Amino acid sequence: MRTTKAARLLAAGAAVTALTLLSACGGGTPHPGKTPLGSEASVRPQARKQPRVNVLPGMPPVEDPADLYAADRPNRLSPVVKDFPSRIYVPNTNSDTVSVIDPATYRVVRTVRVGRQPQHVVPSWDLKTLWVNNDLGNTLTPIDPRTGEAGEPVDVHDPYNLYFTPDGKYAVVMASMDRRLVFRDAHSMKTVKSVPVDCYGVNHADFSVDGRYFIVSCEFSGELLKVDTAKMKVVAQQKLPLHGAMPQDVKISPDGKLFYIADMMAHGLWILDGDTFDRPRFLATGKGCHGLYISRDSRQMYISNRGEGSVSVFDFTRNRLVKKWHLPGGGSPDMGGVSADGKVLWLSGRYHSEVYAIDTRTGAELARIKVGSGPHGLAVYPQPGRYSLGHTGIFR
Repeated sequence: MRTTKAARLLAAGAAVTALTLLSACGGGTPHPGKTPLGSEASVRPQARKQPRVNVLPGMPPVEDPADLYAADRPNRLSPVVKDFPSRIYVPNTNSDTVSVIDPATYRVVRTVRVGRQPQHVVPSWDLKTLWVNNDLGNTLTPIDPRTGEAGEPVDVHDPYNLYFTPDGKYAVVMASMDRRLVFRDAHSMKTVKSVPVDCYGVNHADFSVDGRYFIVSCEFSGELLKVDTAKMKVVAQQKLPLHGAMPQDVKISPDGKLFYIADMMAHGLWILDGDTFDRPRFLATGKGCHGLYISRDSRQMYISNRGEGSVSVFDFTRNRLVKKWHLPGGGSPDMGGVSADGKVLWLSGRYHSEVYAIDTRTGAELARIKVGSGPHGLAVYPQPGRYSLGHTGIFR
């Protein structure tokens, strides 16, 4: 019998203390020869000149090799989505529904019944469809973002999370309990190749600047994978240097040099060179570090700390944390995204049946909206960008 994610977490026995973290990670000491965290000598990514990127065949050209998020500027909407109404789609894991919020009024305007245990709402590569990942229902429910209406569910086993290869050919299902990465046709969702993995709990990912590989976090065994996109093959694997590590969201830096991996039990970020895939360094952010979101100017990253009701702000230009915003009265900020204009960070309140709207200039809470039980991977839609790589919205 299948269990909820919370039960899996308990079964994994992933408990860790701060003392264990310090001893395992050496206090977050950087690799020799790398710029230390907090150094003011780091080079601003936008100022670097880089050669043209030799991308994965079929992948759209990289607009700016020094800034992977150059196409995500405020309100730079693709013609595909420019007429879609602005909405926040919230999968309620325990209620088996999706709450649809109008961001202009902070009100729930629709509740959509979906399959069992919806985990994430994922924009398709071509931006035309939102896929609801019904993990225990073993289906994907398509939502038309033009109307907000749900279509007929598609049978897909164990769809905990969903990504798309940068060439738009394949969906990659993070089959967490099946211990597989399942490559499927991006439109029909028919299986092309099912890849077994040795780790436990594959859940989040992001792609390299050229799209030729992606980094995957394995939540329940505390591991990372490096996967060759074209070969659909795991080419490297490593255990994080902390007993009980529980990696979550993954995000690449604007200059494509580093991957940041949130860890909810280490209470911070692992910082990894994806090309070399060597031992990552560590940066503490806050209890229950969970989701990672890039600002519209590519200068900052918002980090949700679910266990303490806060958001940390990492500055890429200064290579350090610069702010921490605490939700008034606490909360459990989890997954979400940034508004099209870049002014609001939207996050689900996983254990409080609510959604938070946070001002990205001041950190002030703009609204706290009641939704169903267990809200998780909400999608802000539409967002700027030419295409989607999946999750709650990774746009390039």
